[in-house]
Amino acid sequence: MKEIKKILLIFVLLVICSSTILSQRALIVPQAVTPHDLKTSTFVPDSTVYPGLTNVANKTMVYMLVKNISGTAEITSASWTLQSKPSGSNATITPVTALGWWAKFRPDVTGTYEVKVTMVTSAGSKDTTEKFYAATYVGVGNFQGIAPTYPQCMTCHQGMPEFAAIFNKWKVSPHAVKFKFDIDSGSATYATRCFPCHTTGTDHNTVQDNGGFDDRARTLGWAWSQWAPPKPGNWDSLKTKFPALTQFATIGCETCHGPGSEHAATSDTLKIDVSYDSKMCGQCHDEPWRHNKMAQWEHSGHSEAVWSNSFAQNNNGTNNLGNCIRCHDGRGYANFTKGVGTYTNGMIASSQEKIGCAACHDPHGSGNPYSLRSRPNNSDTLATGYQYNELGAGKVCADCHKNRTNVTVTTATKVNSSHWGMHHSVQADVLLGKNAASFGGAPYLSGSHKNVVQDGCIGCHMAPTTDTGTVNRDKVGGHSFSMVNSETGFENIVNACGDCHPGKTNLDQFLAPDDYDGDGIVEAWHKEVDGLLTKVRTFALPPFGVDSVSWELIAADSFNVDLRKKYWNYQLIEYDGSHGMHNPRFAVQVLQNDLIGVQSISNEVPISYALSQNFPNPFNPSTKINFSIPRTDNVMLKIYDINGQEVYTLVNEKLNAGKYSATWNSVNDRGNSVASGVYFYKIISGDYVEAKKMILVR
Repeated sequence: MKEIKKILLIFVLLVICSSTILSQRALIVPQAVTPHDLKTSTFVPDSTVYPGLTNVANKTMVYMLVKNISGTAEITSASWTLQSKPSGSNATITPVTALGWWAKFRPDVTGTYEVKVTMVTSAGSKDTTEKFYAATYVGVGNFQGIAPTYPQCMTCHQGMPEFAAIFNKWKVSPHAVKFKFDIDSGSATYATRCFPCHTTGTDHNTVQDNGGFDDRARTLGWAWSQWAPPKPGNWDSLKTKFPALTQFATIGCETCHGPGSEHAATSDTLKIDVSYDSKMCGQCHDEPWRHNKMAQWEHSGHSEAVWSNSFAQNNNGTNNLGNCIRCHDGRGYANFTKGVGTYTNGMIASSQEKIGCAACHDPHGSGNPYSLRSRPNNSDTLATGYQYNELGAGKVCADCHKNRTNVTVTTATKVNSSHWGMHHSVQADVLLGKNAASFGGAPYLSGSHKNVVQDGCIGCHMAPTTDTGTVNRDKVGGHSFSMVNSETGFENIVNACGDCHPGKTNLDQFLAPDDYDGDGIVEAWHKEVDGLLTKVRTFALPPFGVDSVSWELIAADSFNVDLRKKYWNYQLIEYDGSHGMHNPRFAVQVLQNDLIGVQSISNEVPISYALSQNFPNPFNPSTKINFSIPRTDNVMLKIYDINGQEVYTLVNEKLNAGKYSATWNSVNDRGNSVASGVYFYKIISGDYVEAKKMILVR
């Protein structure tokens, strides 16, 4: 019996160990290298700019790393080999130890290179391979009306409607005509150093012959020195005298998809590549200080991939707000704009694309400002069904930065998990002043930001970054989308808000008109909203009396619809993340409504008399007034109209020392109500007398 148990134990251990080893899965990931990357000390002199494709220009350095994409064990070593390579190739693979588990090789003959890596972890080792295809450039073909010749891209693709439509957008895009514009009308400083980013295949640093613009120009006898400086007619002369060069004198197909000679020769779709990695764009847009969009993006939240296994929803063909991958994956969002779904069955974190350049911008051109992607008809709609037209180009932001759920869930669905209610990033709902739970009375107030800020979100969050010499460059404004540099505390208020709010340099200078959170101090809007959020957490939501929120306790009170509404409203303002600044009056009123009828719980004896500002204010029909008395005394609290006439007595009795709350309902139990307008409330207790103003809005 003991021997059997021993055998079974060994068997179980072997199963556990083998499953652990099998759970490790290696993946070779091509790693783009940008001009800015090359300036760091970790790269050696033979480095070249590399767009991170498996389809690569011959004689251009290829970089890659190995990842453990299934297990949790850290990699302890990696061994790289070239499993196979084309006949005549002398290429070798070299680890790049300064960068971790990276390696590099330079293809020297066109054809297929198969790389193998053995990844070693504490849980065991695992092998994997990846194929890279070295090719030469062939040119776009059909550009500027010059008929394509084999093997140029459009010799085949002009007969395919899908590709013909893409070509027709691209041929008039900023990418297509950049070189044409600059040699005719560009700056007097325009020079050959600009060509690597404005033409197809020009070497970025080390000179290599792979059929790009620079190689074709050299063969044909075209030299910029004979044409400089830019002047009208340069393009027409180039087109007339060097028509073949024209097909490379543009940011063409092969700039982003890799050189096409191997693809054209075999029609193998593996030998042409598509990438949504921002570093693809970074091969030109990552050269600070002037070309710094990539540097800005890397400081944004978009550059951080947020992954959950729940994203693998198999939502092929579905683009509704319930599809996680629509907003958590760059390719997924691009597919949404095209009206197609993203097949996510079995998707894992390593296949996720960050929300990068190609997610929001169509590299082929779209005809929209900044080549922002066109989006499906009727997509500019909140979950409530409200269609918005106020946000201009900021509608692209709102596609994802809005609530996935309608407020009616508060009355229809009981709280059943931590995910009940709304999703994070509900900025569009708050900016537009929509989708808040109502407790009756007048509609919520809403500010004017949605109407007066050009392009909505973009107008503030992409306000020009600071100058090139400051520590805040690239960390606020632009594609960082940030208003504040968290490292320095710098707030980009002057650039973002200065047109409407001259003289303001930080958020603390945007003073609220009243003490909305009732702490006795009139503070900046964002502090008043933060104070209200604290009060809602402490007094309106369980566990009451503690600055915390428990969805489990809300779920336990499952039939309490008002409690669900308060929880919803709290999430709406908290998850917006702007501390109320997107729509201050809306945020204040939503939170104050959460606090109507809430009694503050406190065992403390006040040390002084106090009368707080009523909330909500303005209000309809009810508002709450808090007050404190430090000793037992007679207390009178009355309401007066603007003419000083007494309207109502809220309190007239002897009270013990403590903190109290009284609610005034402007509609009495017989349905009669007082008119809209300004009212005053006054407290008298012993020698203490104080009055405050409030506004009733019908």
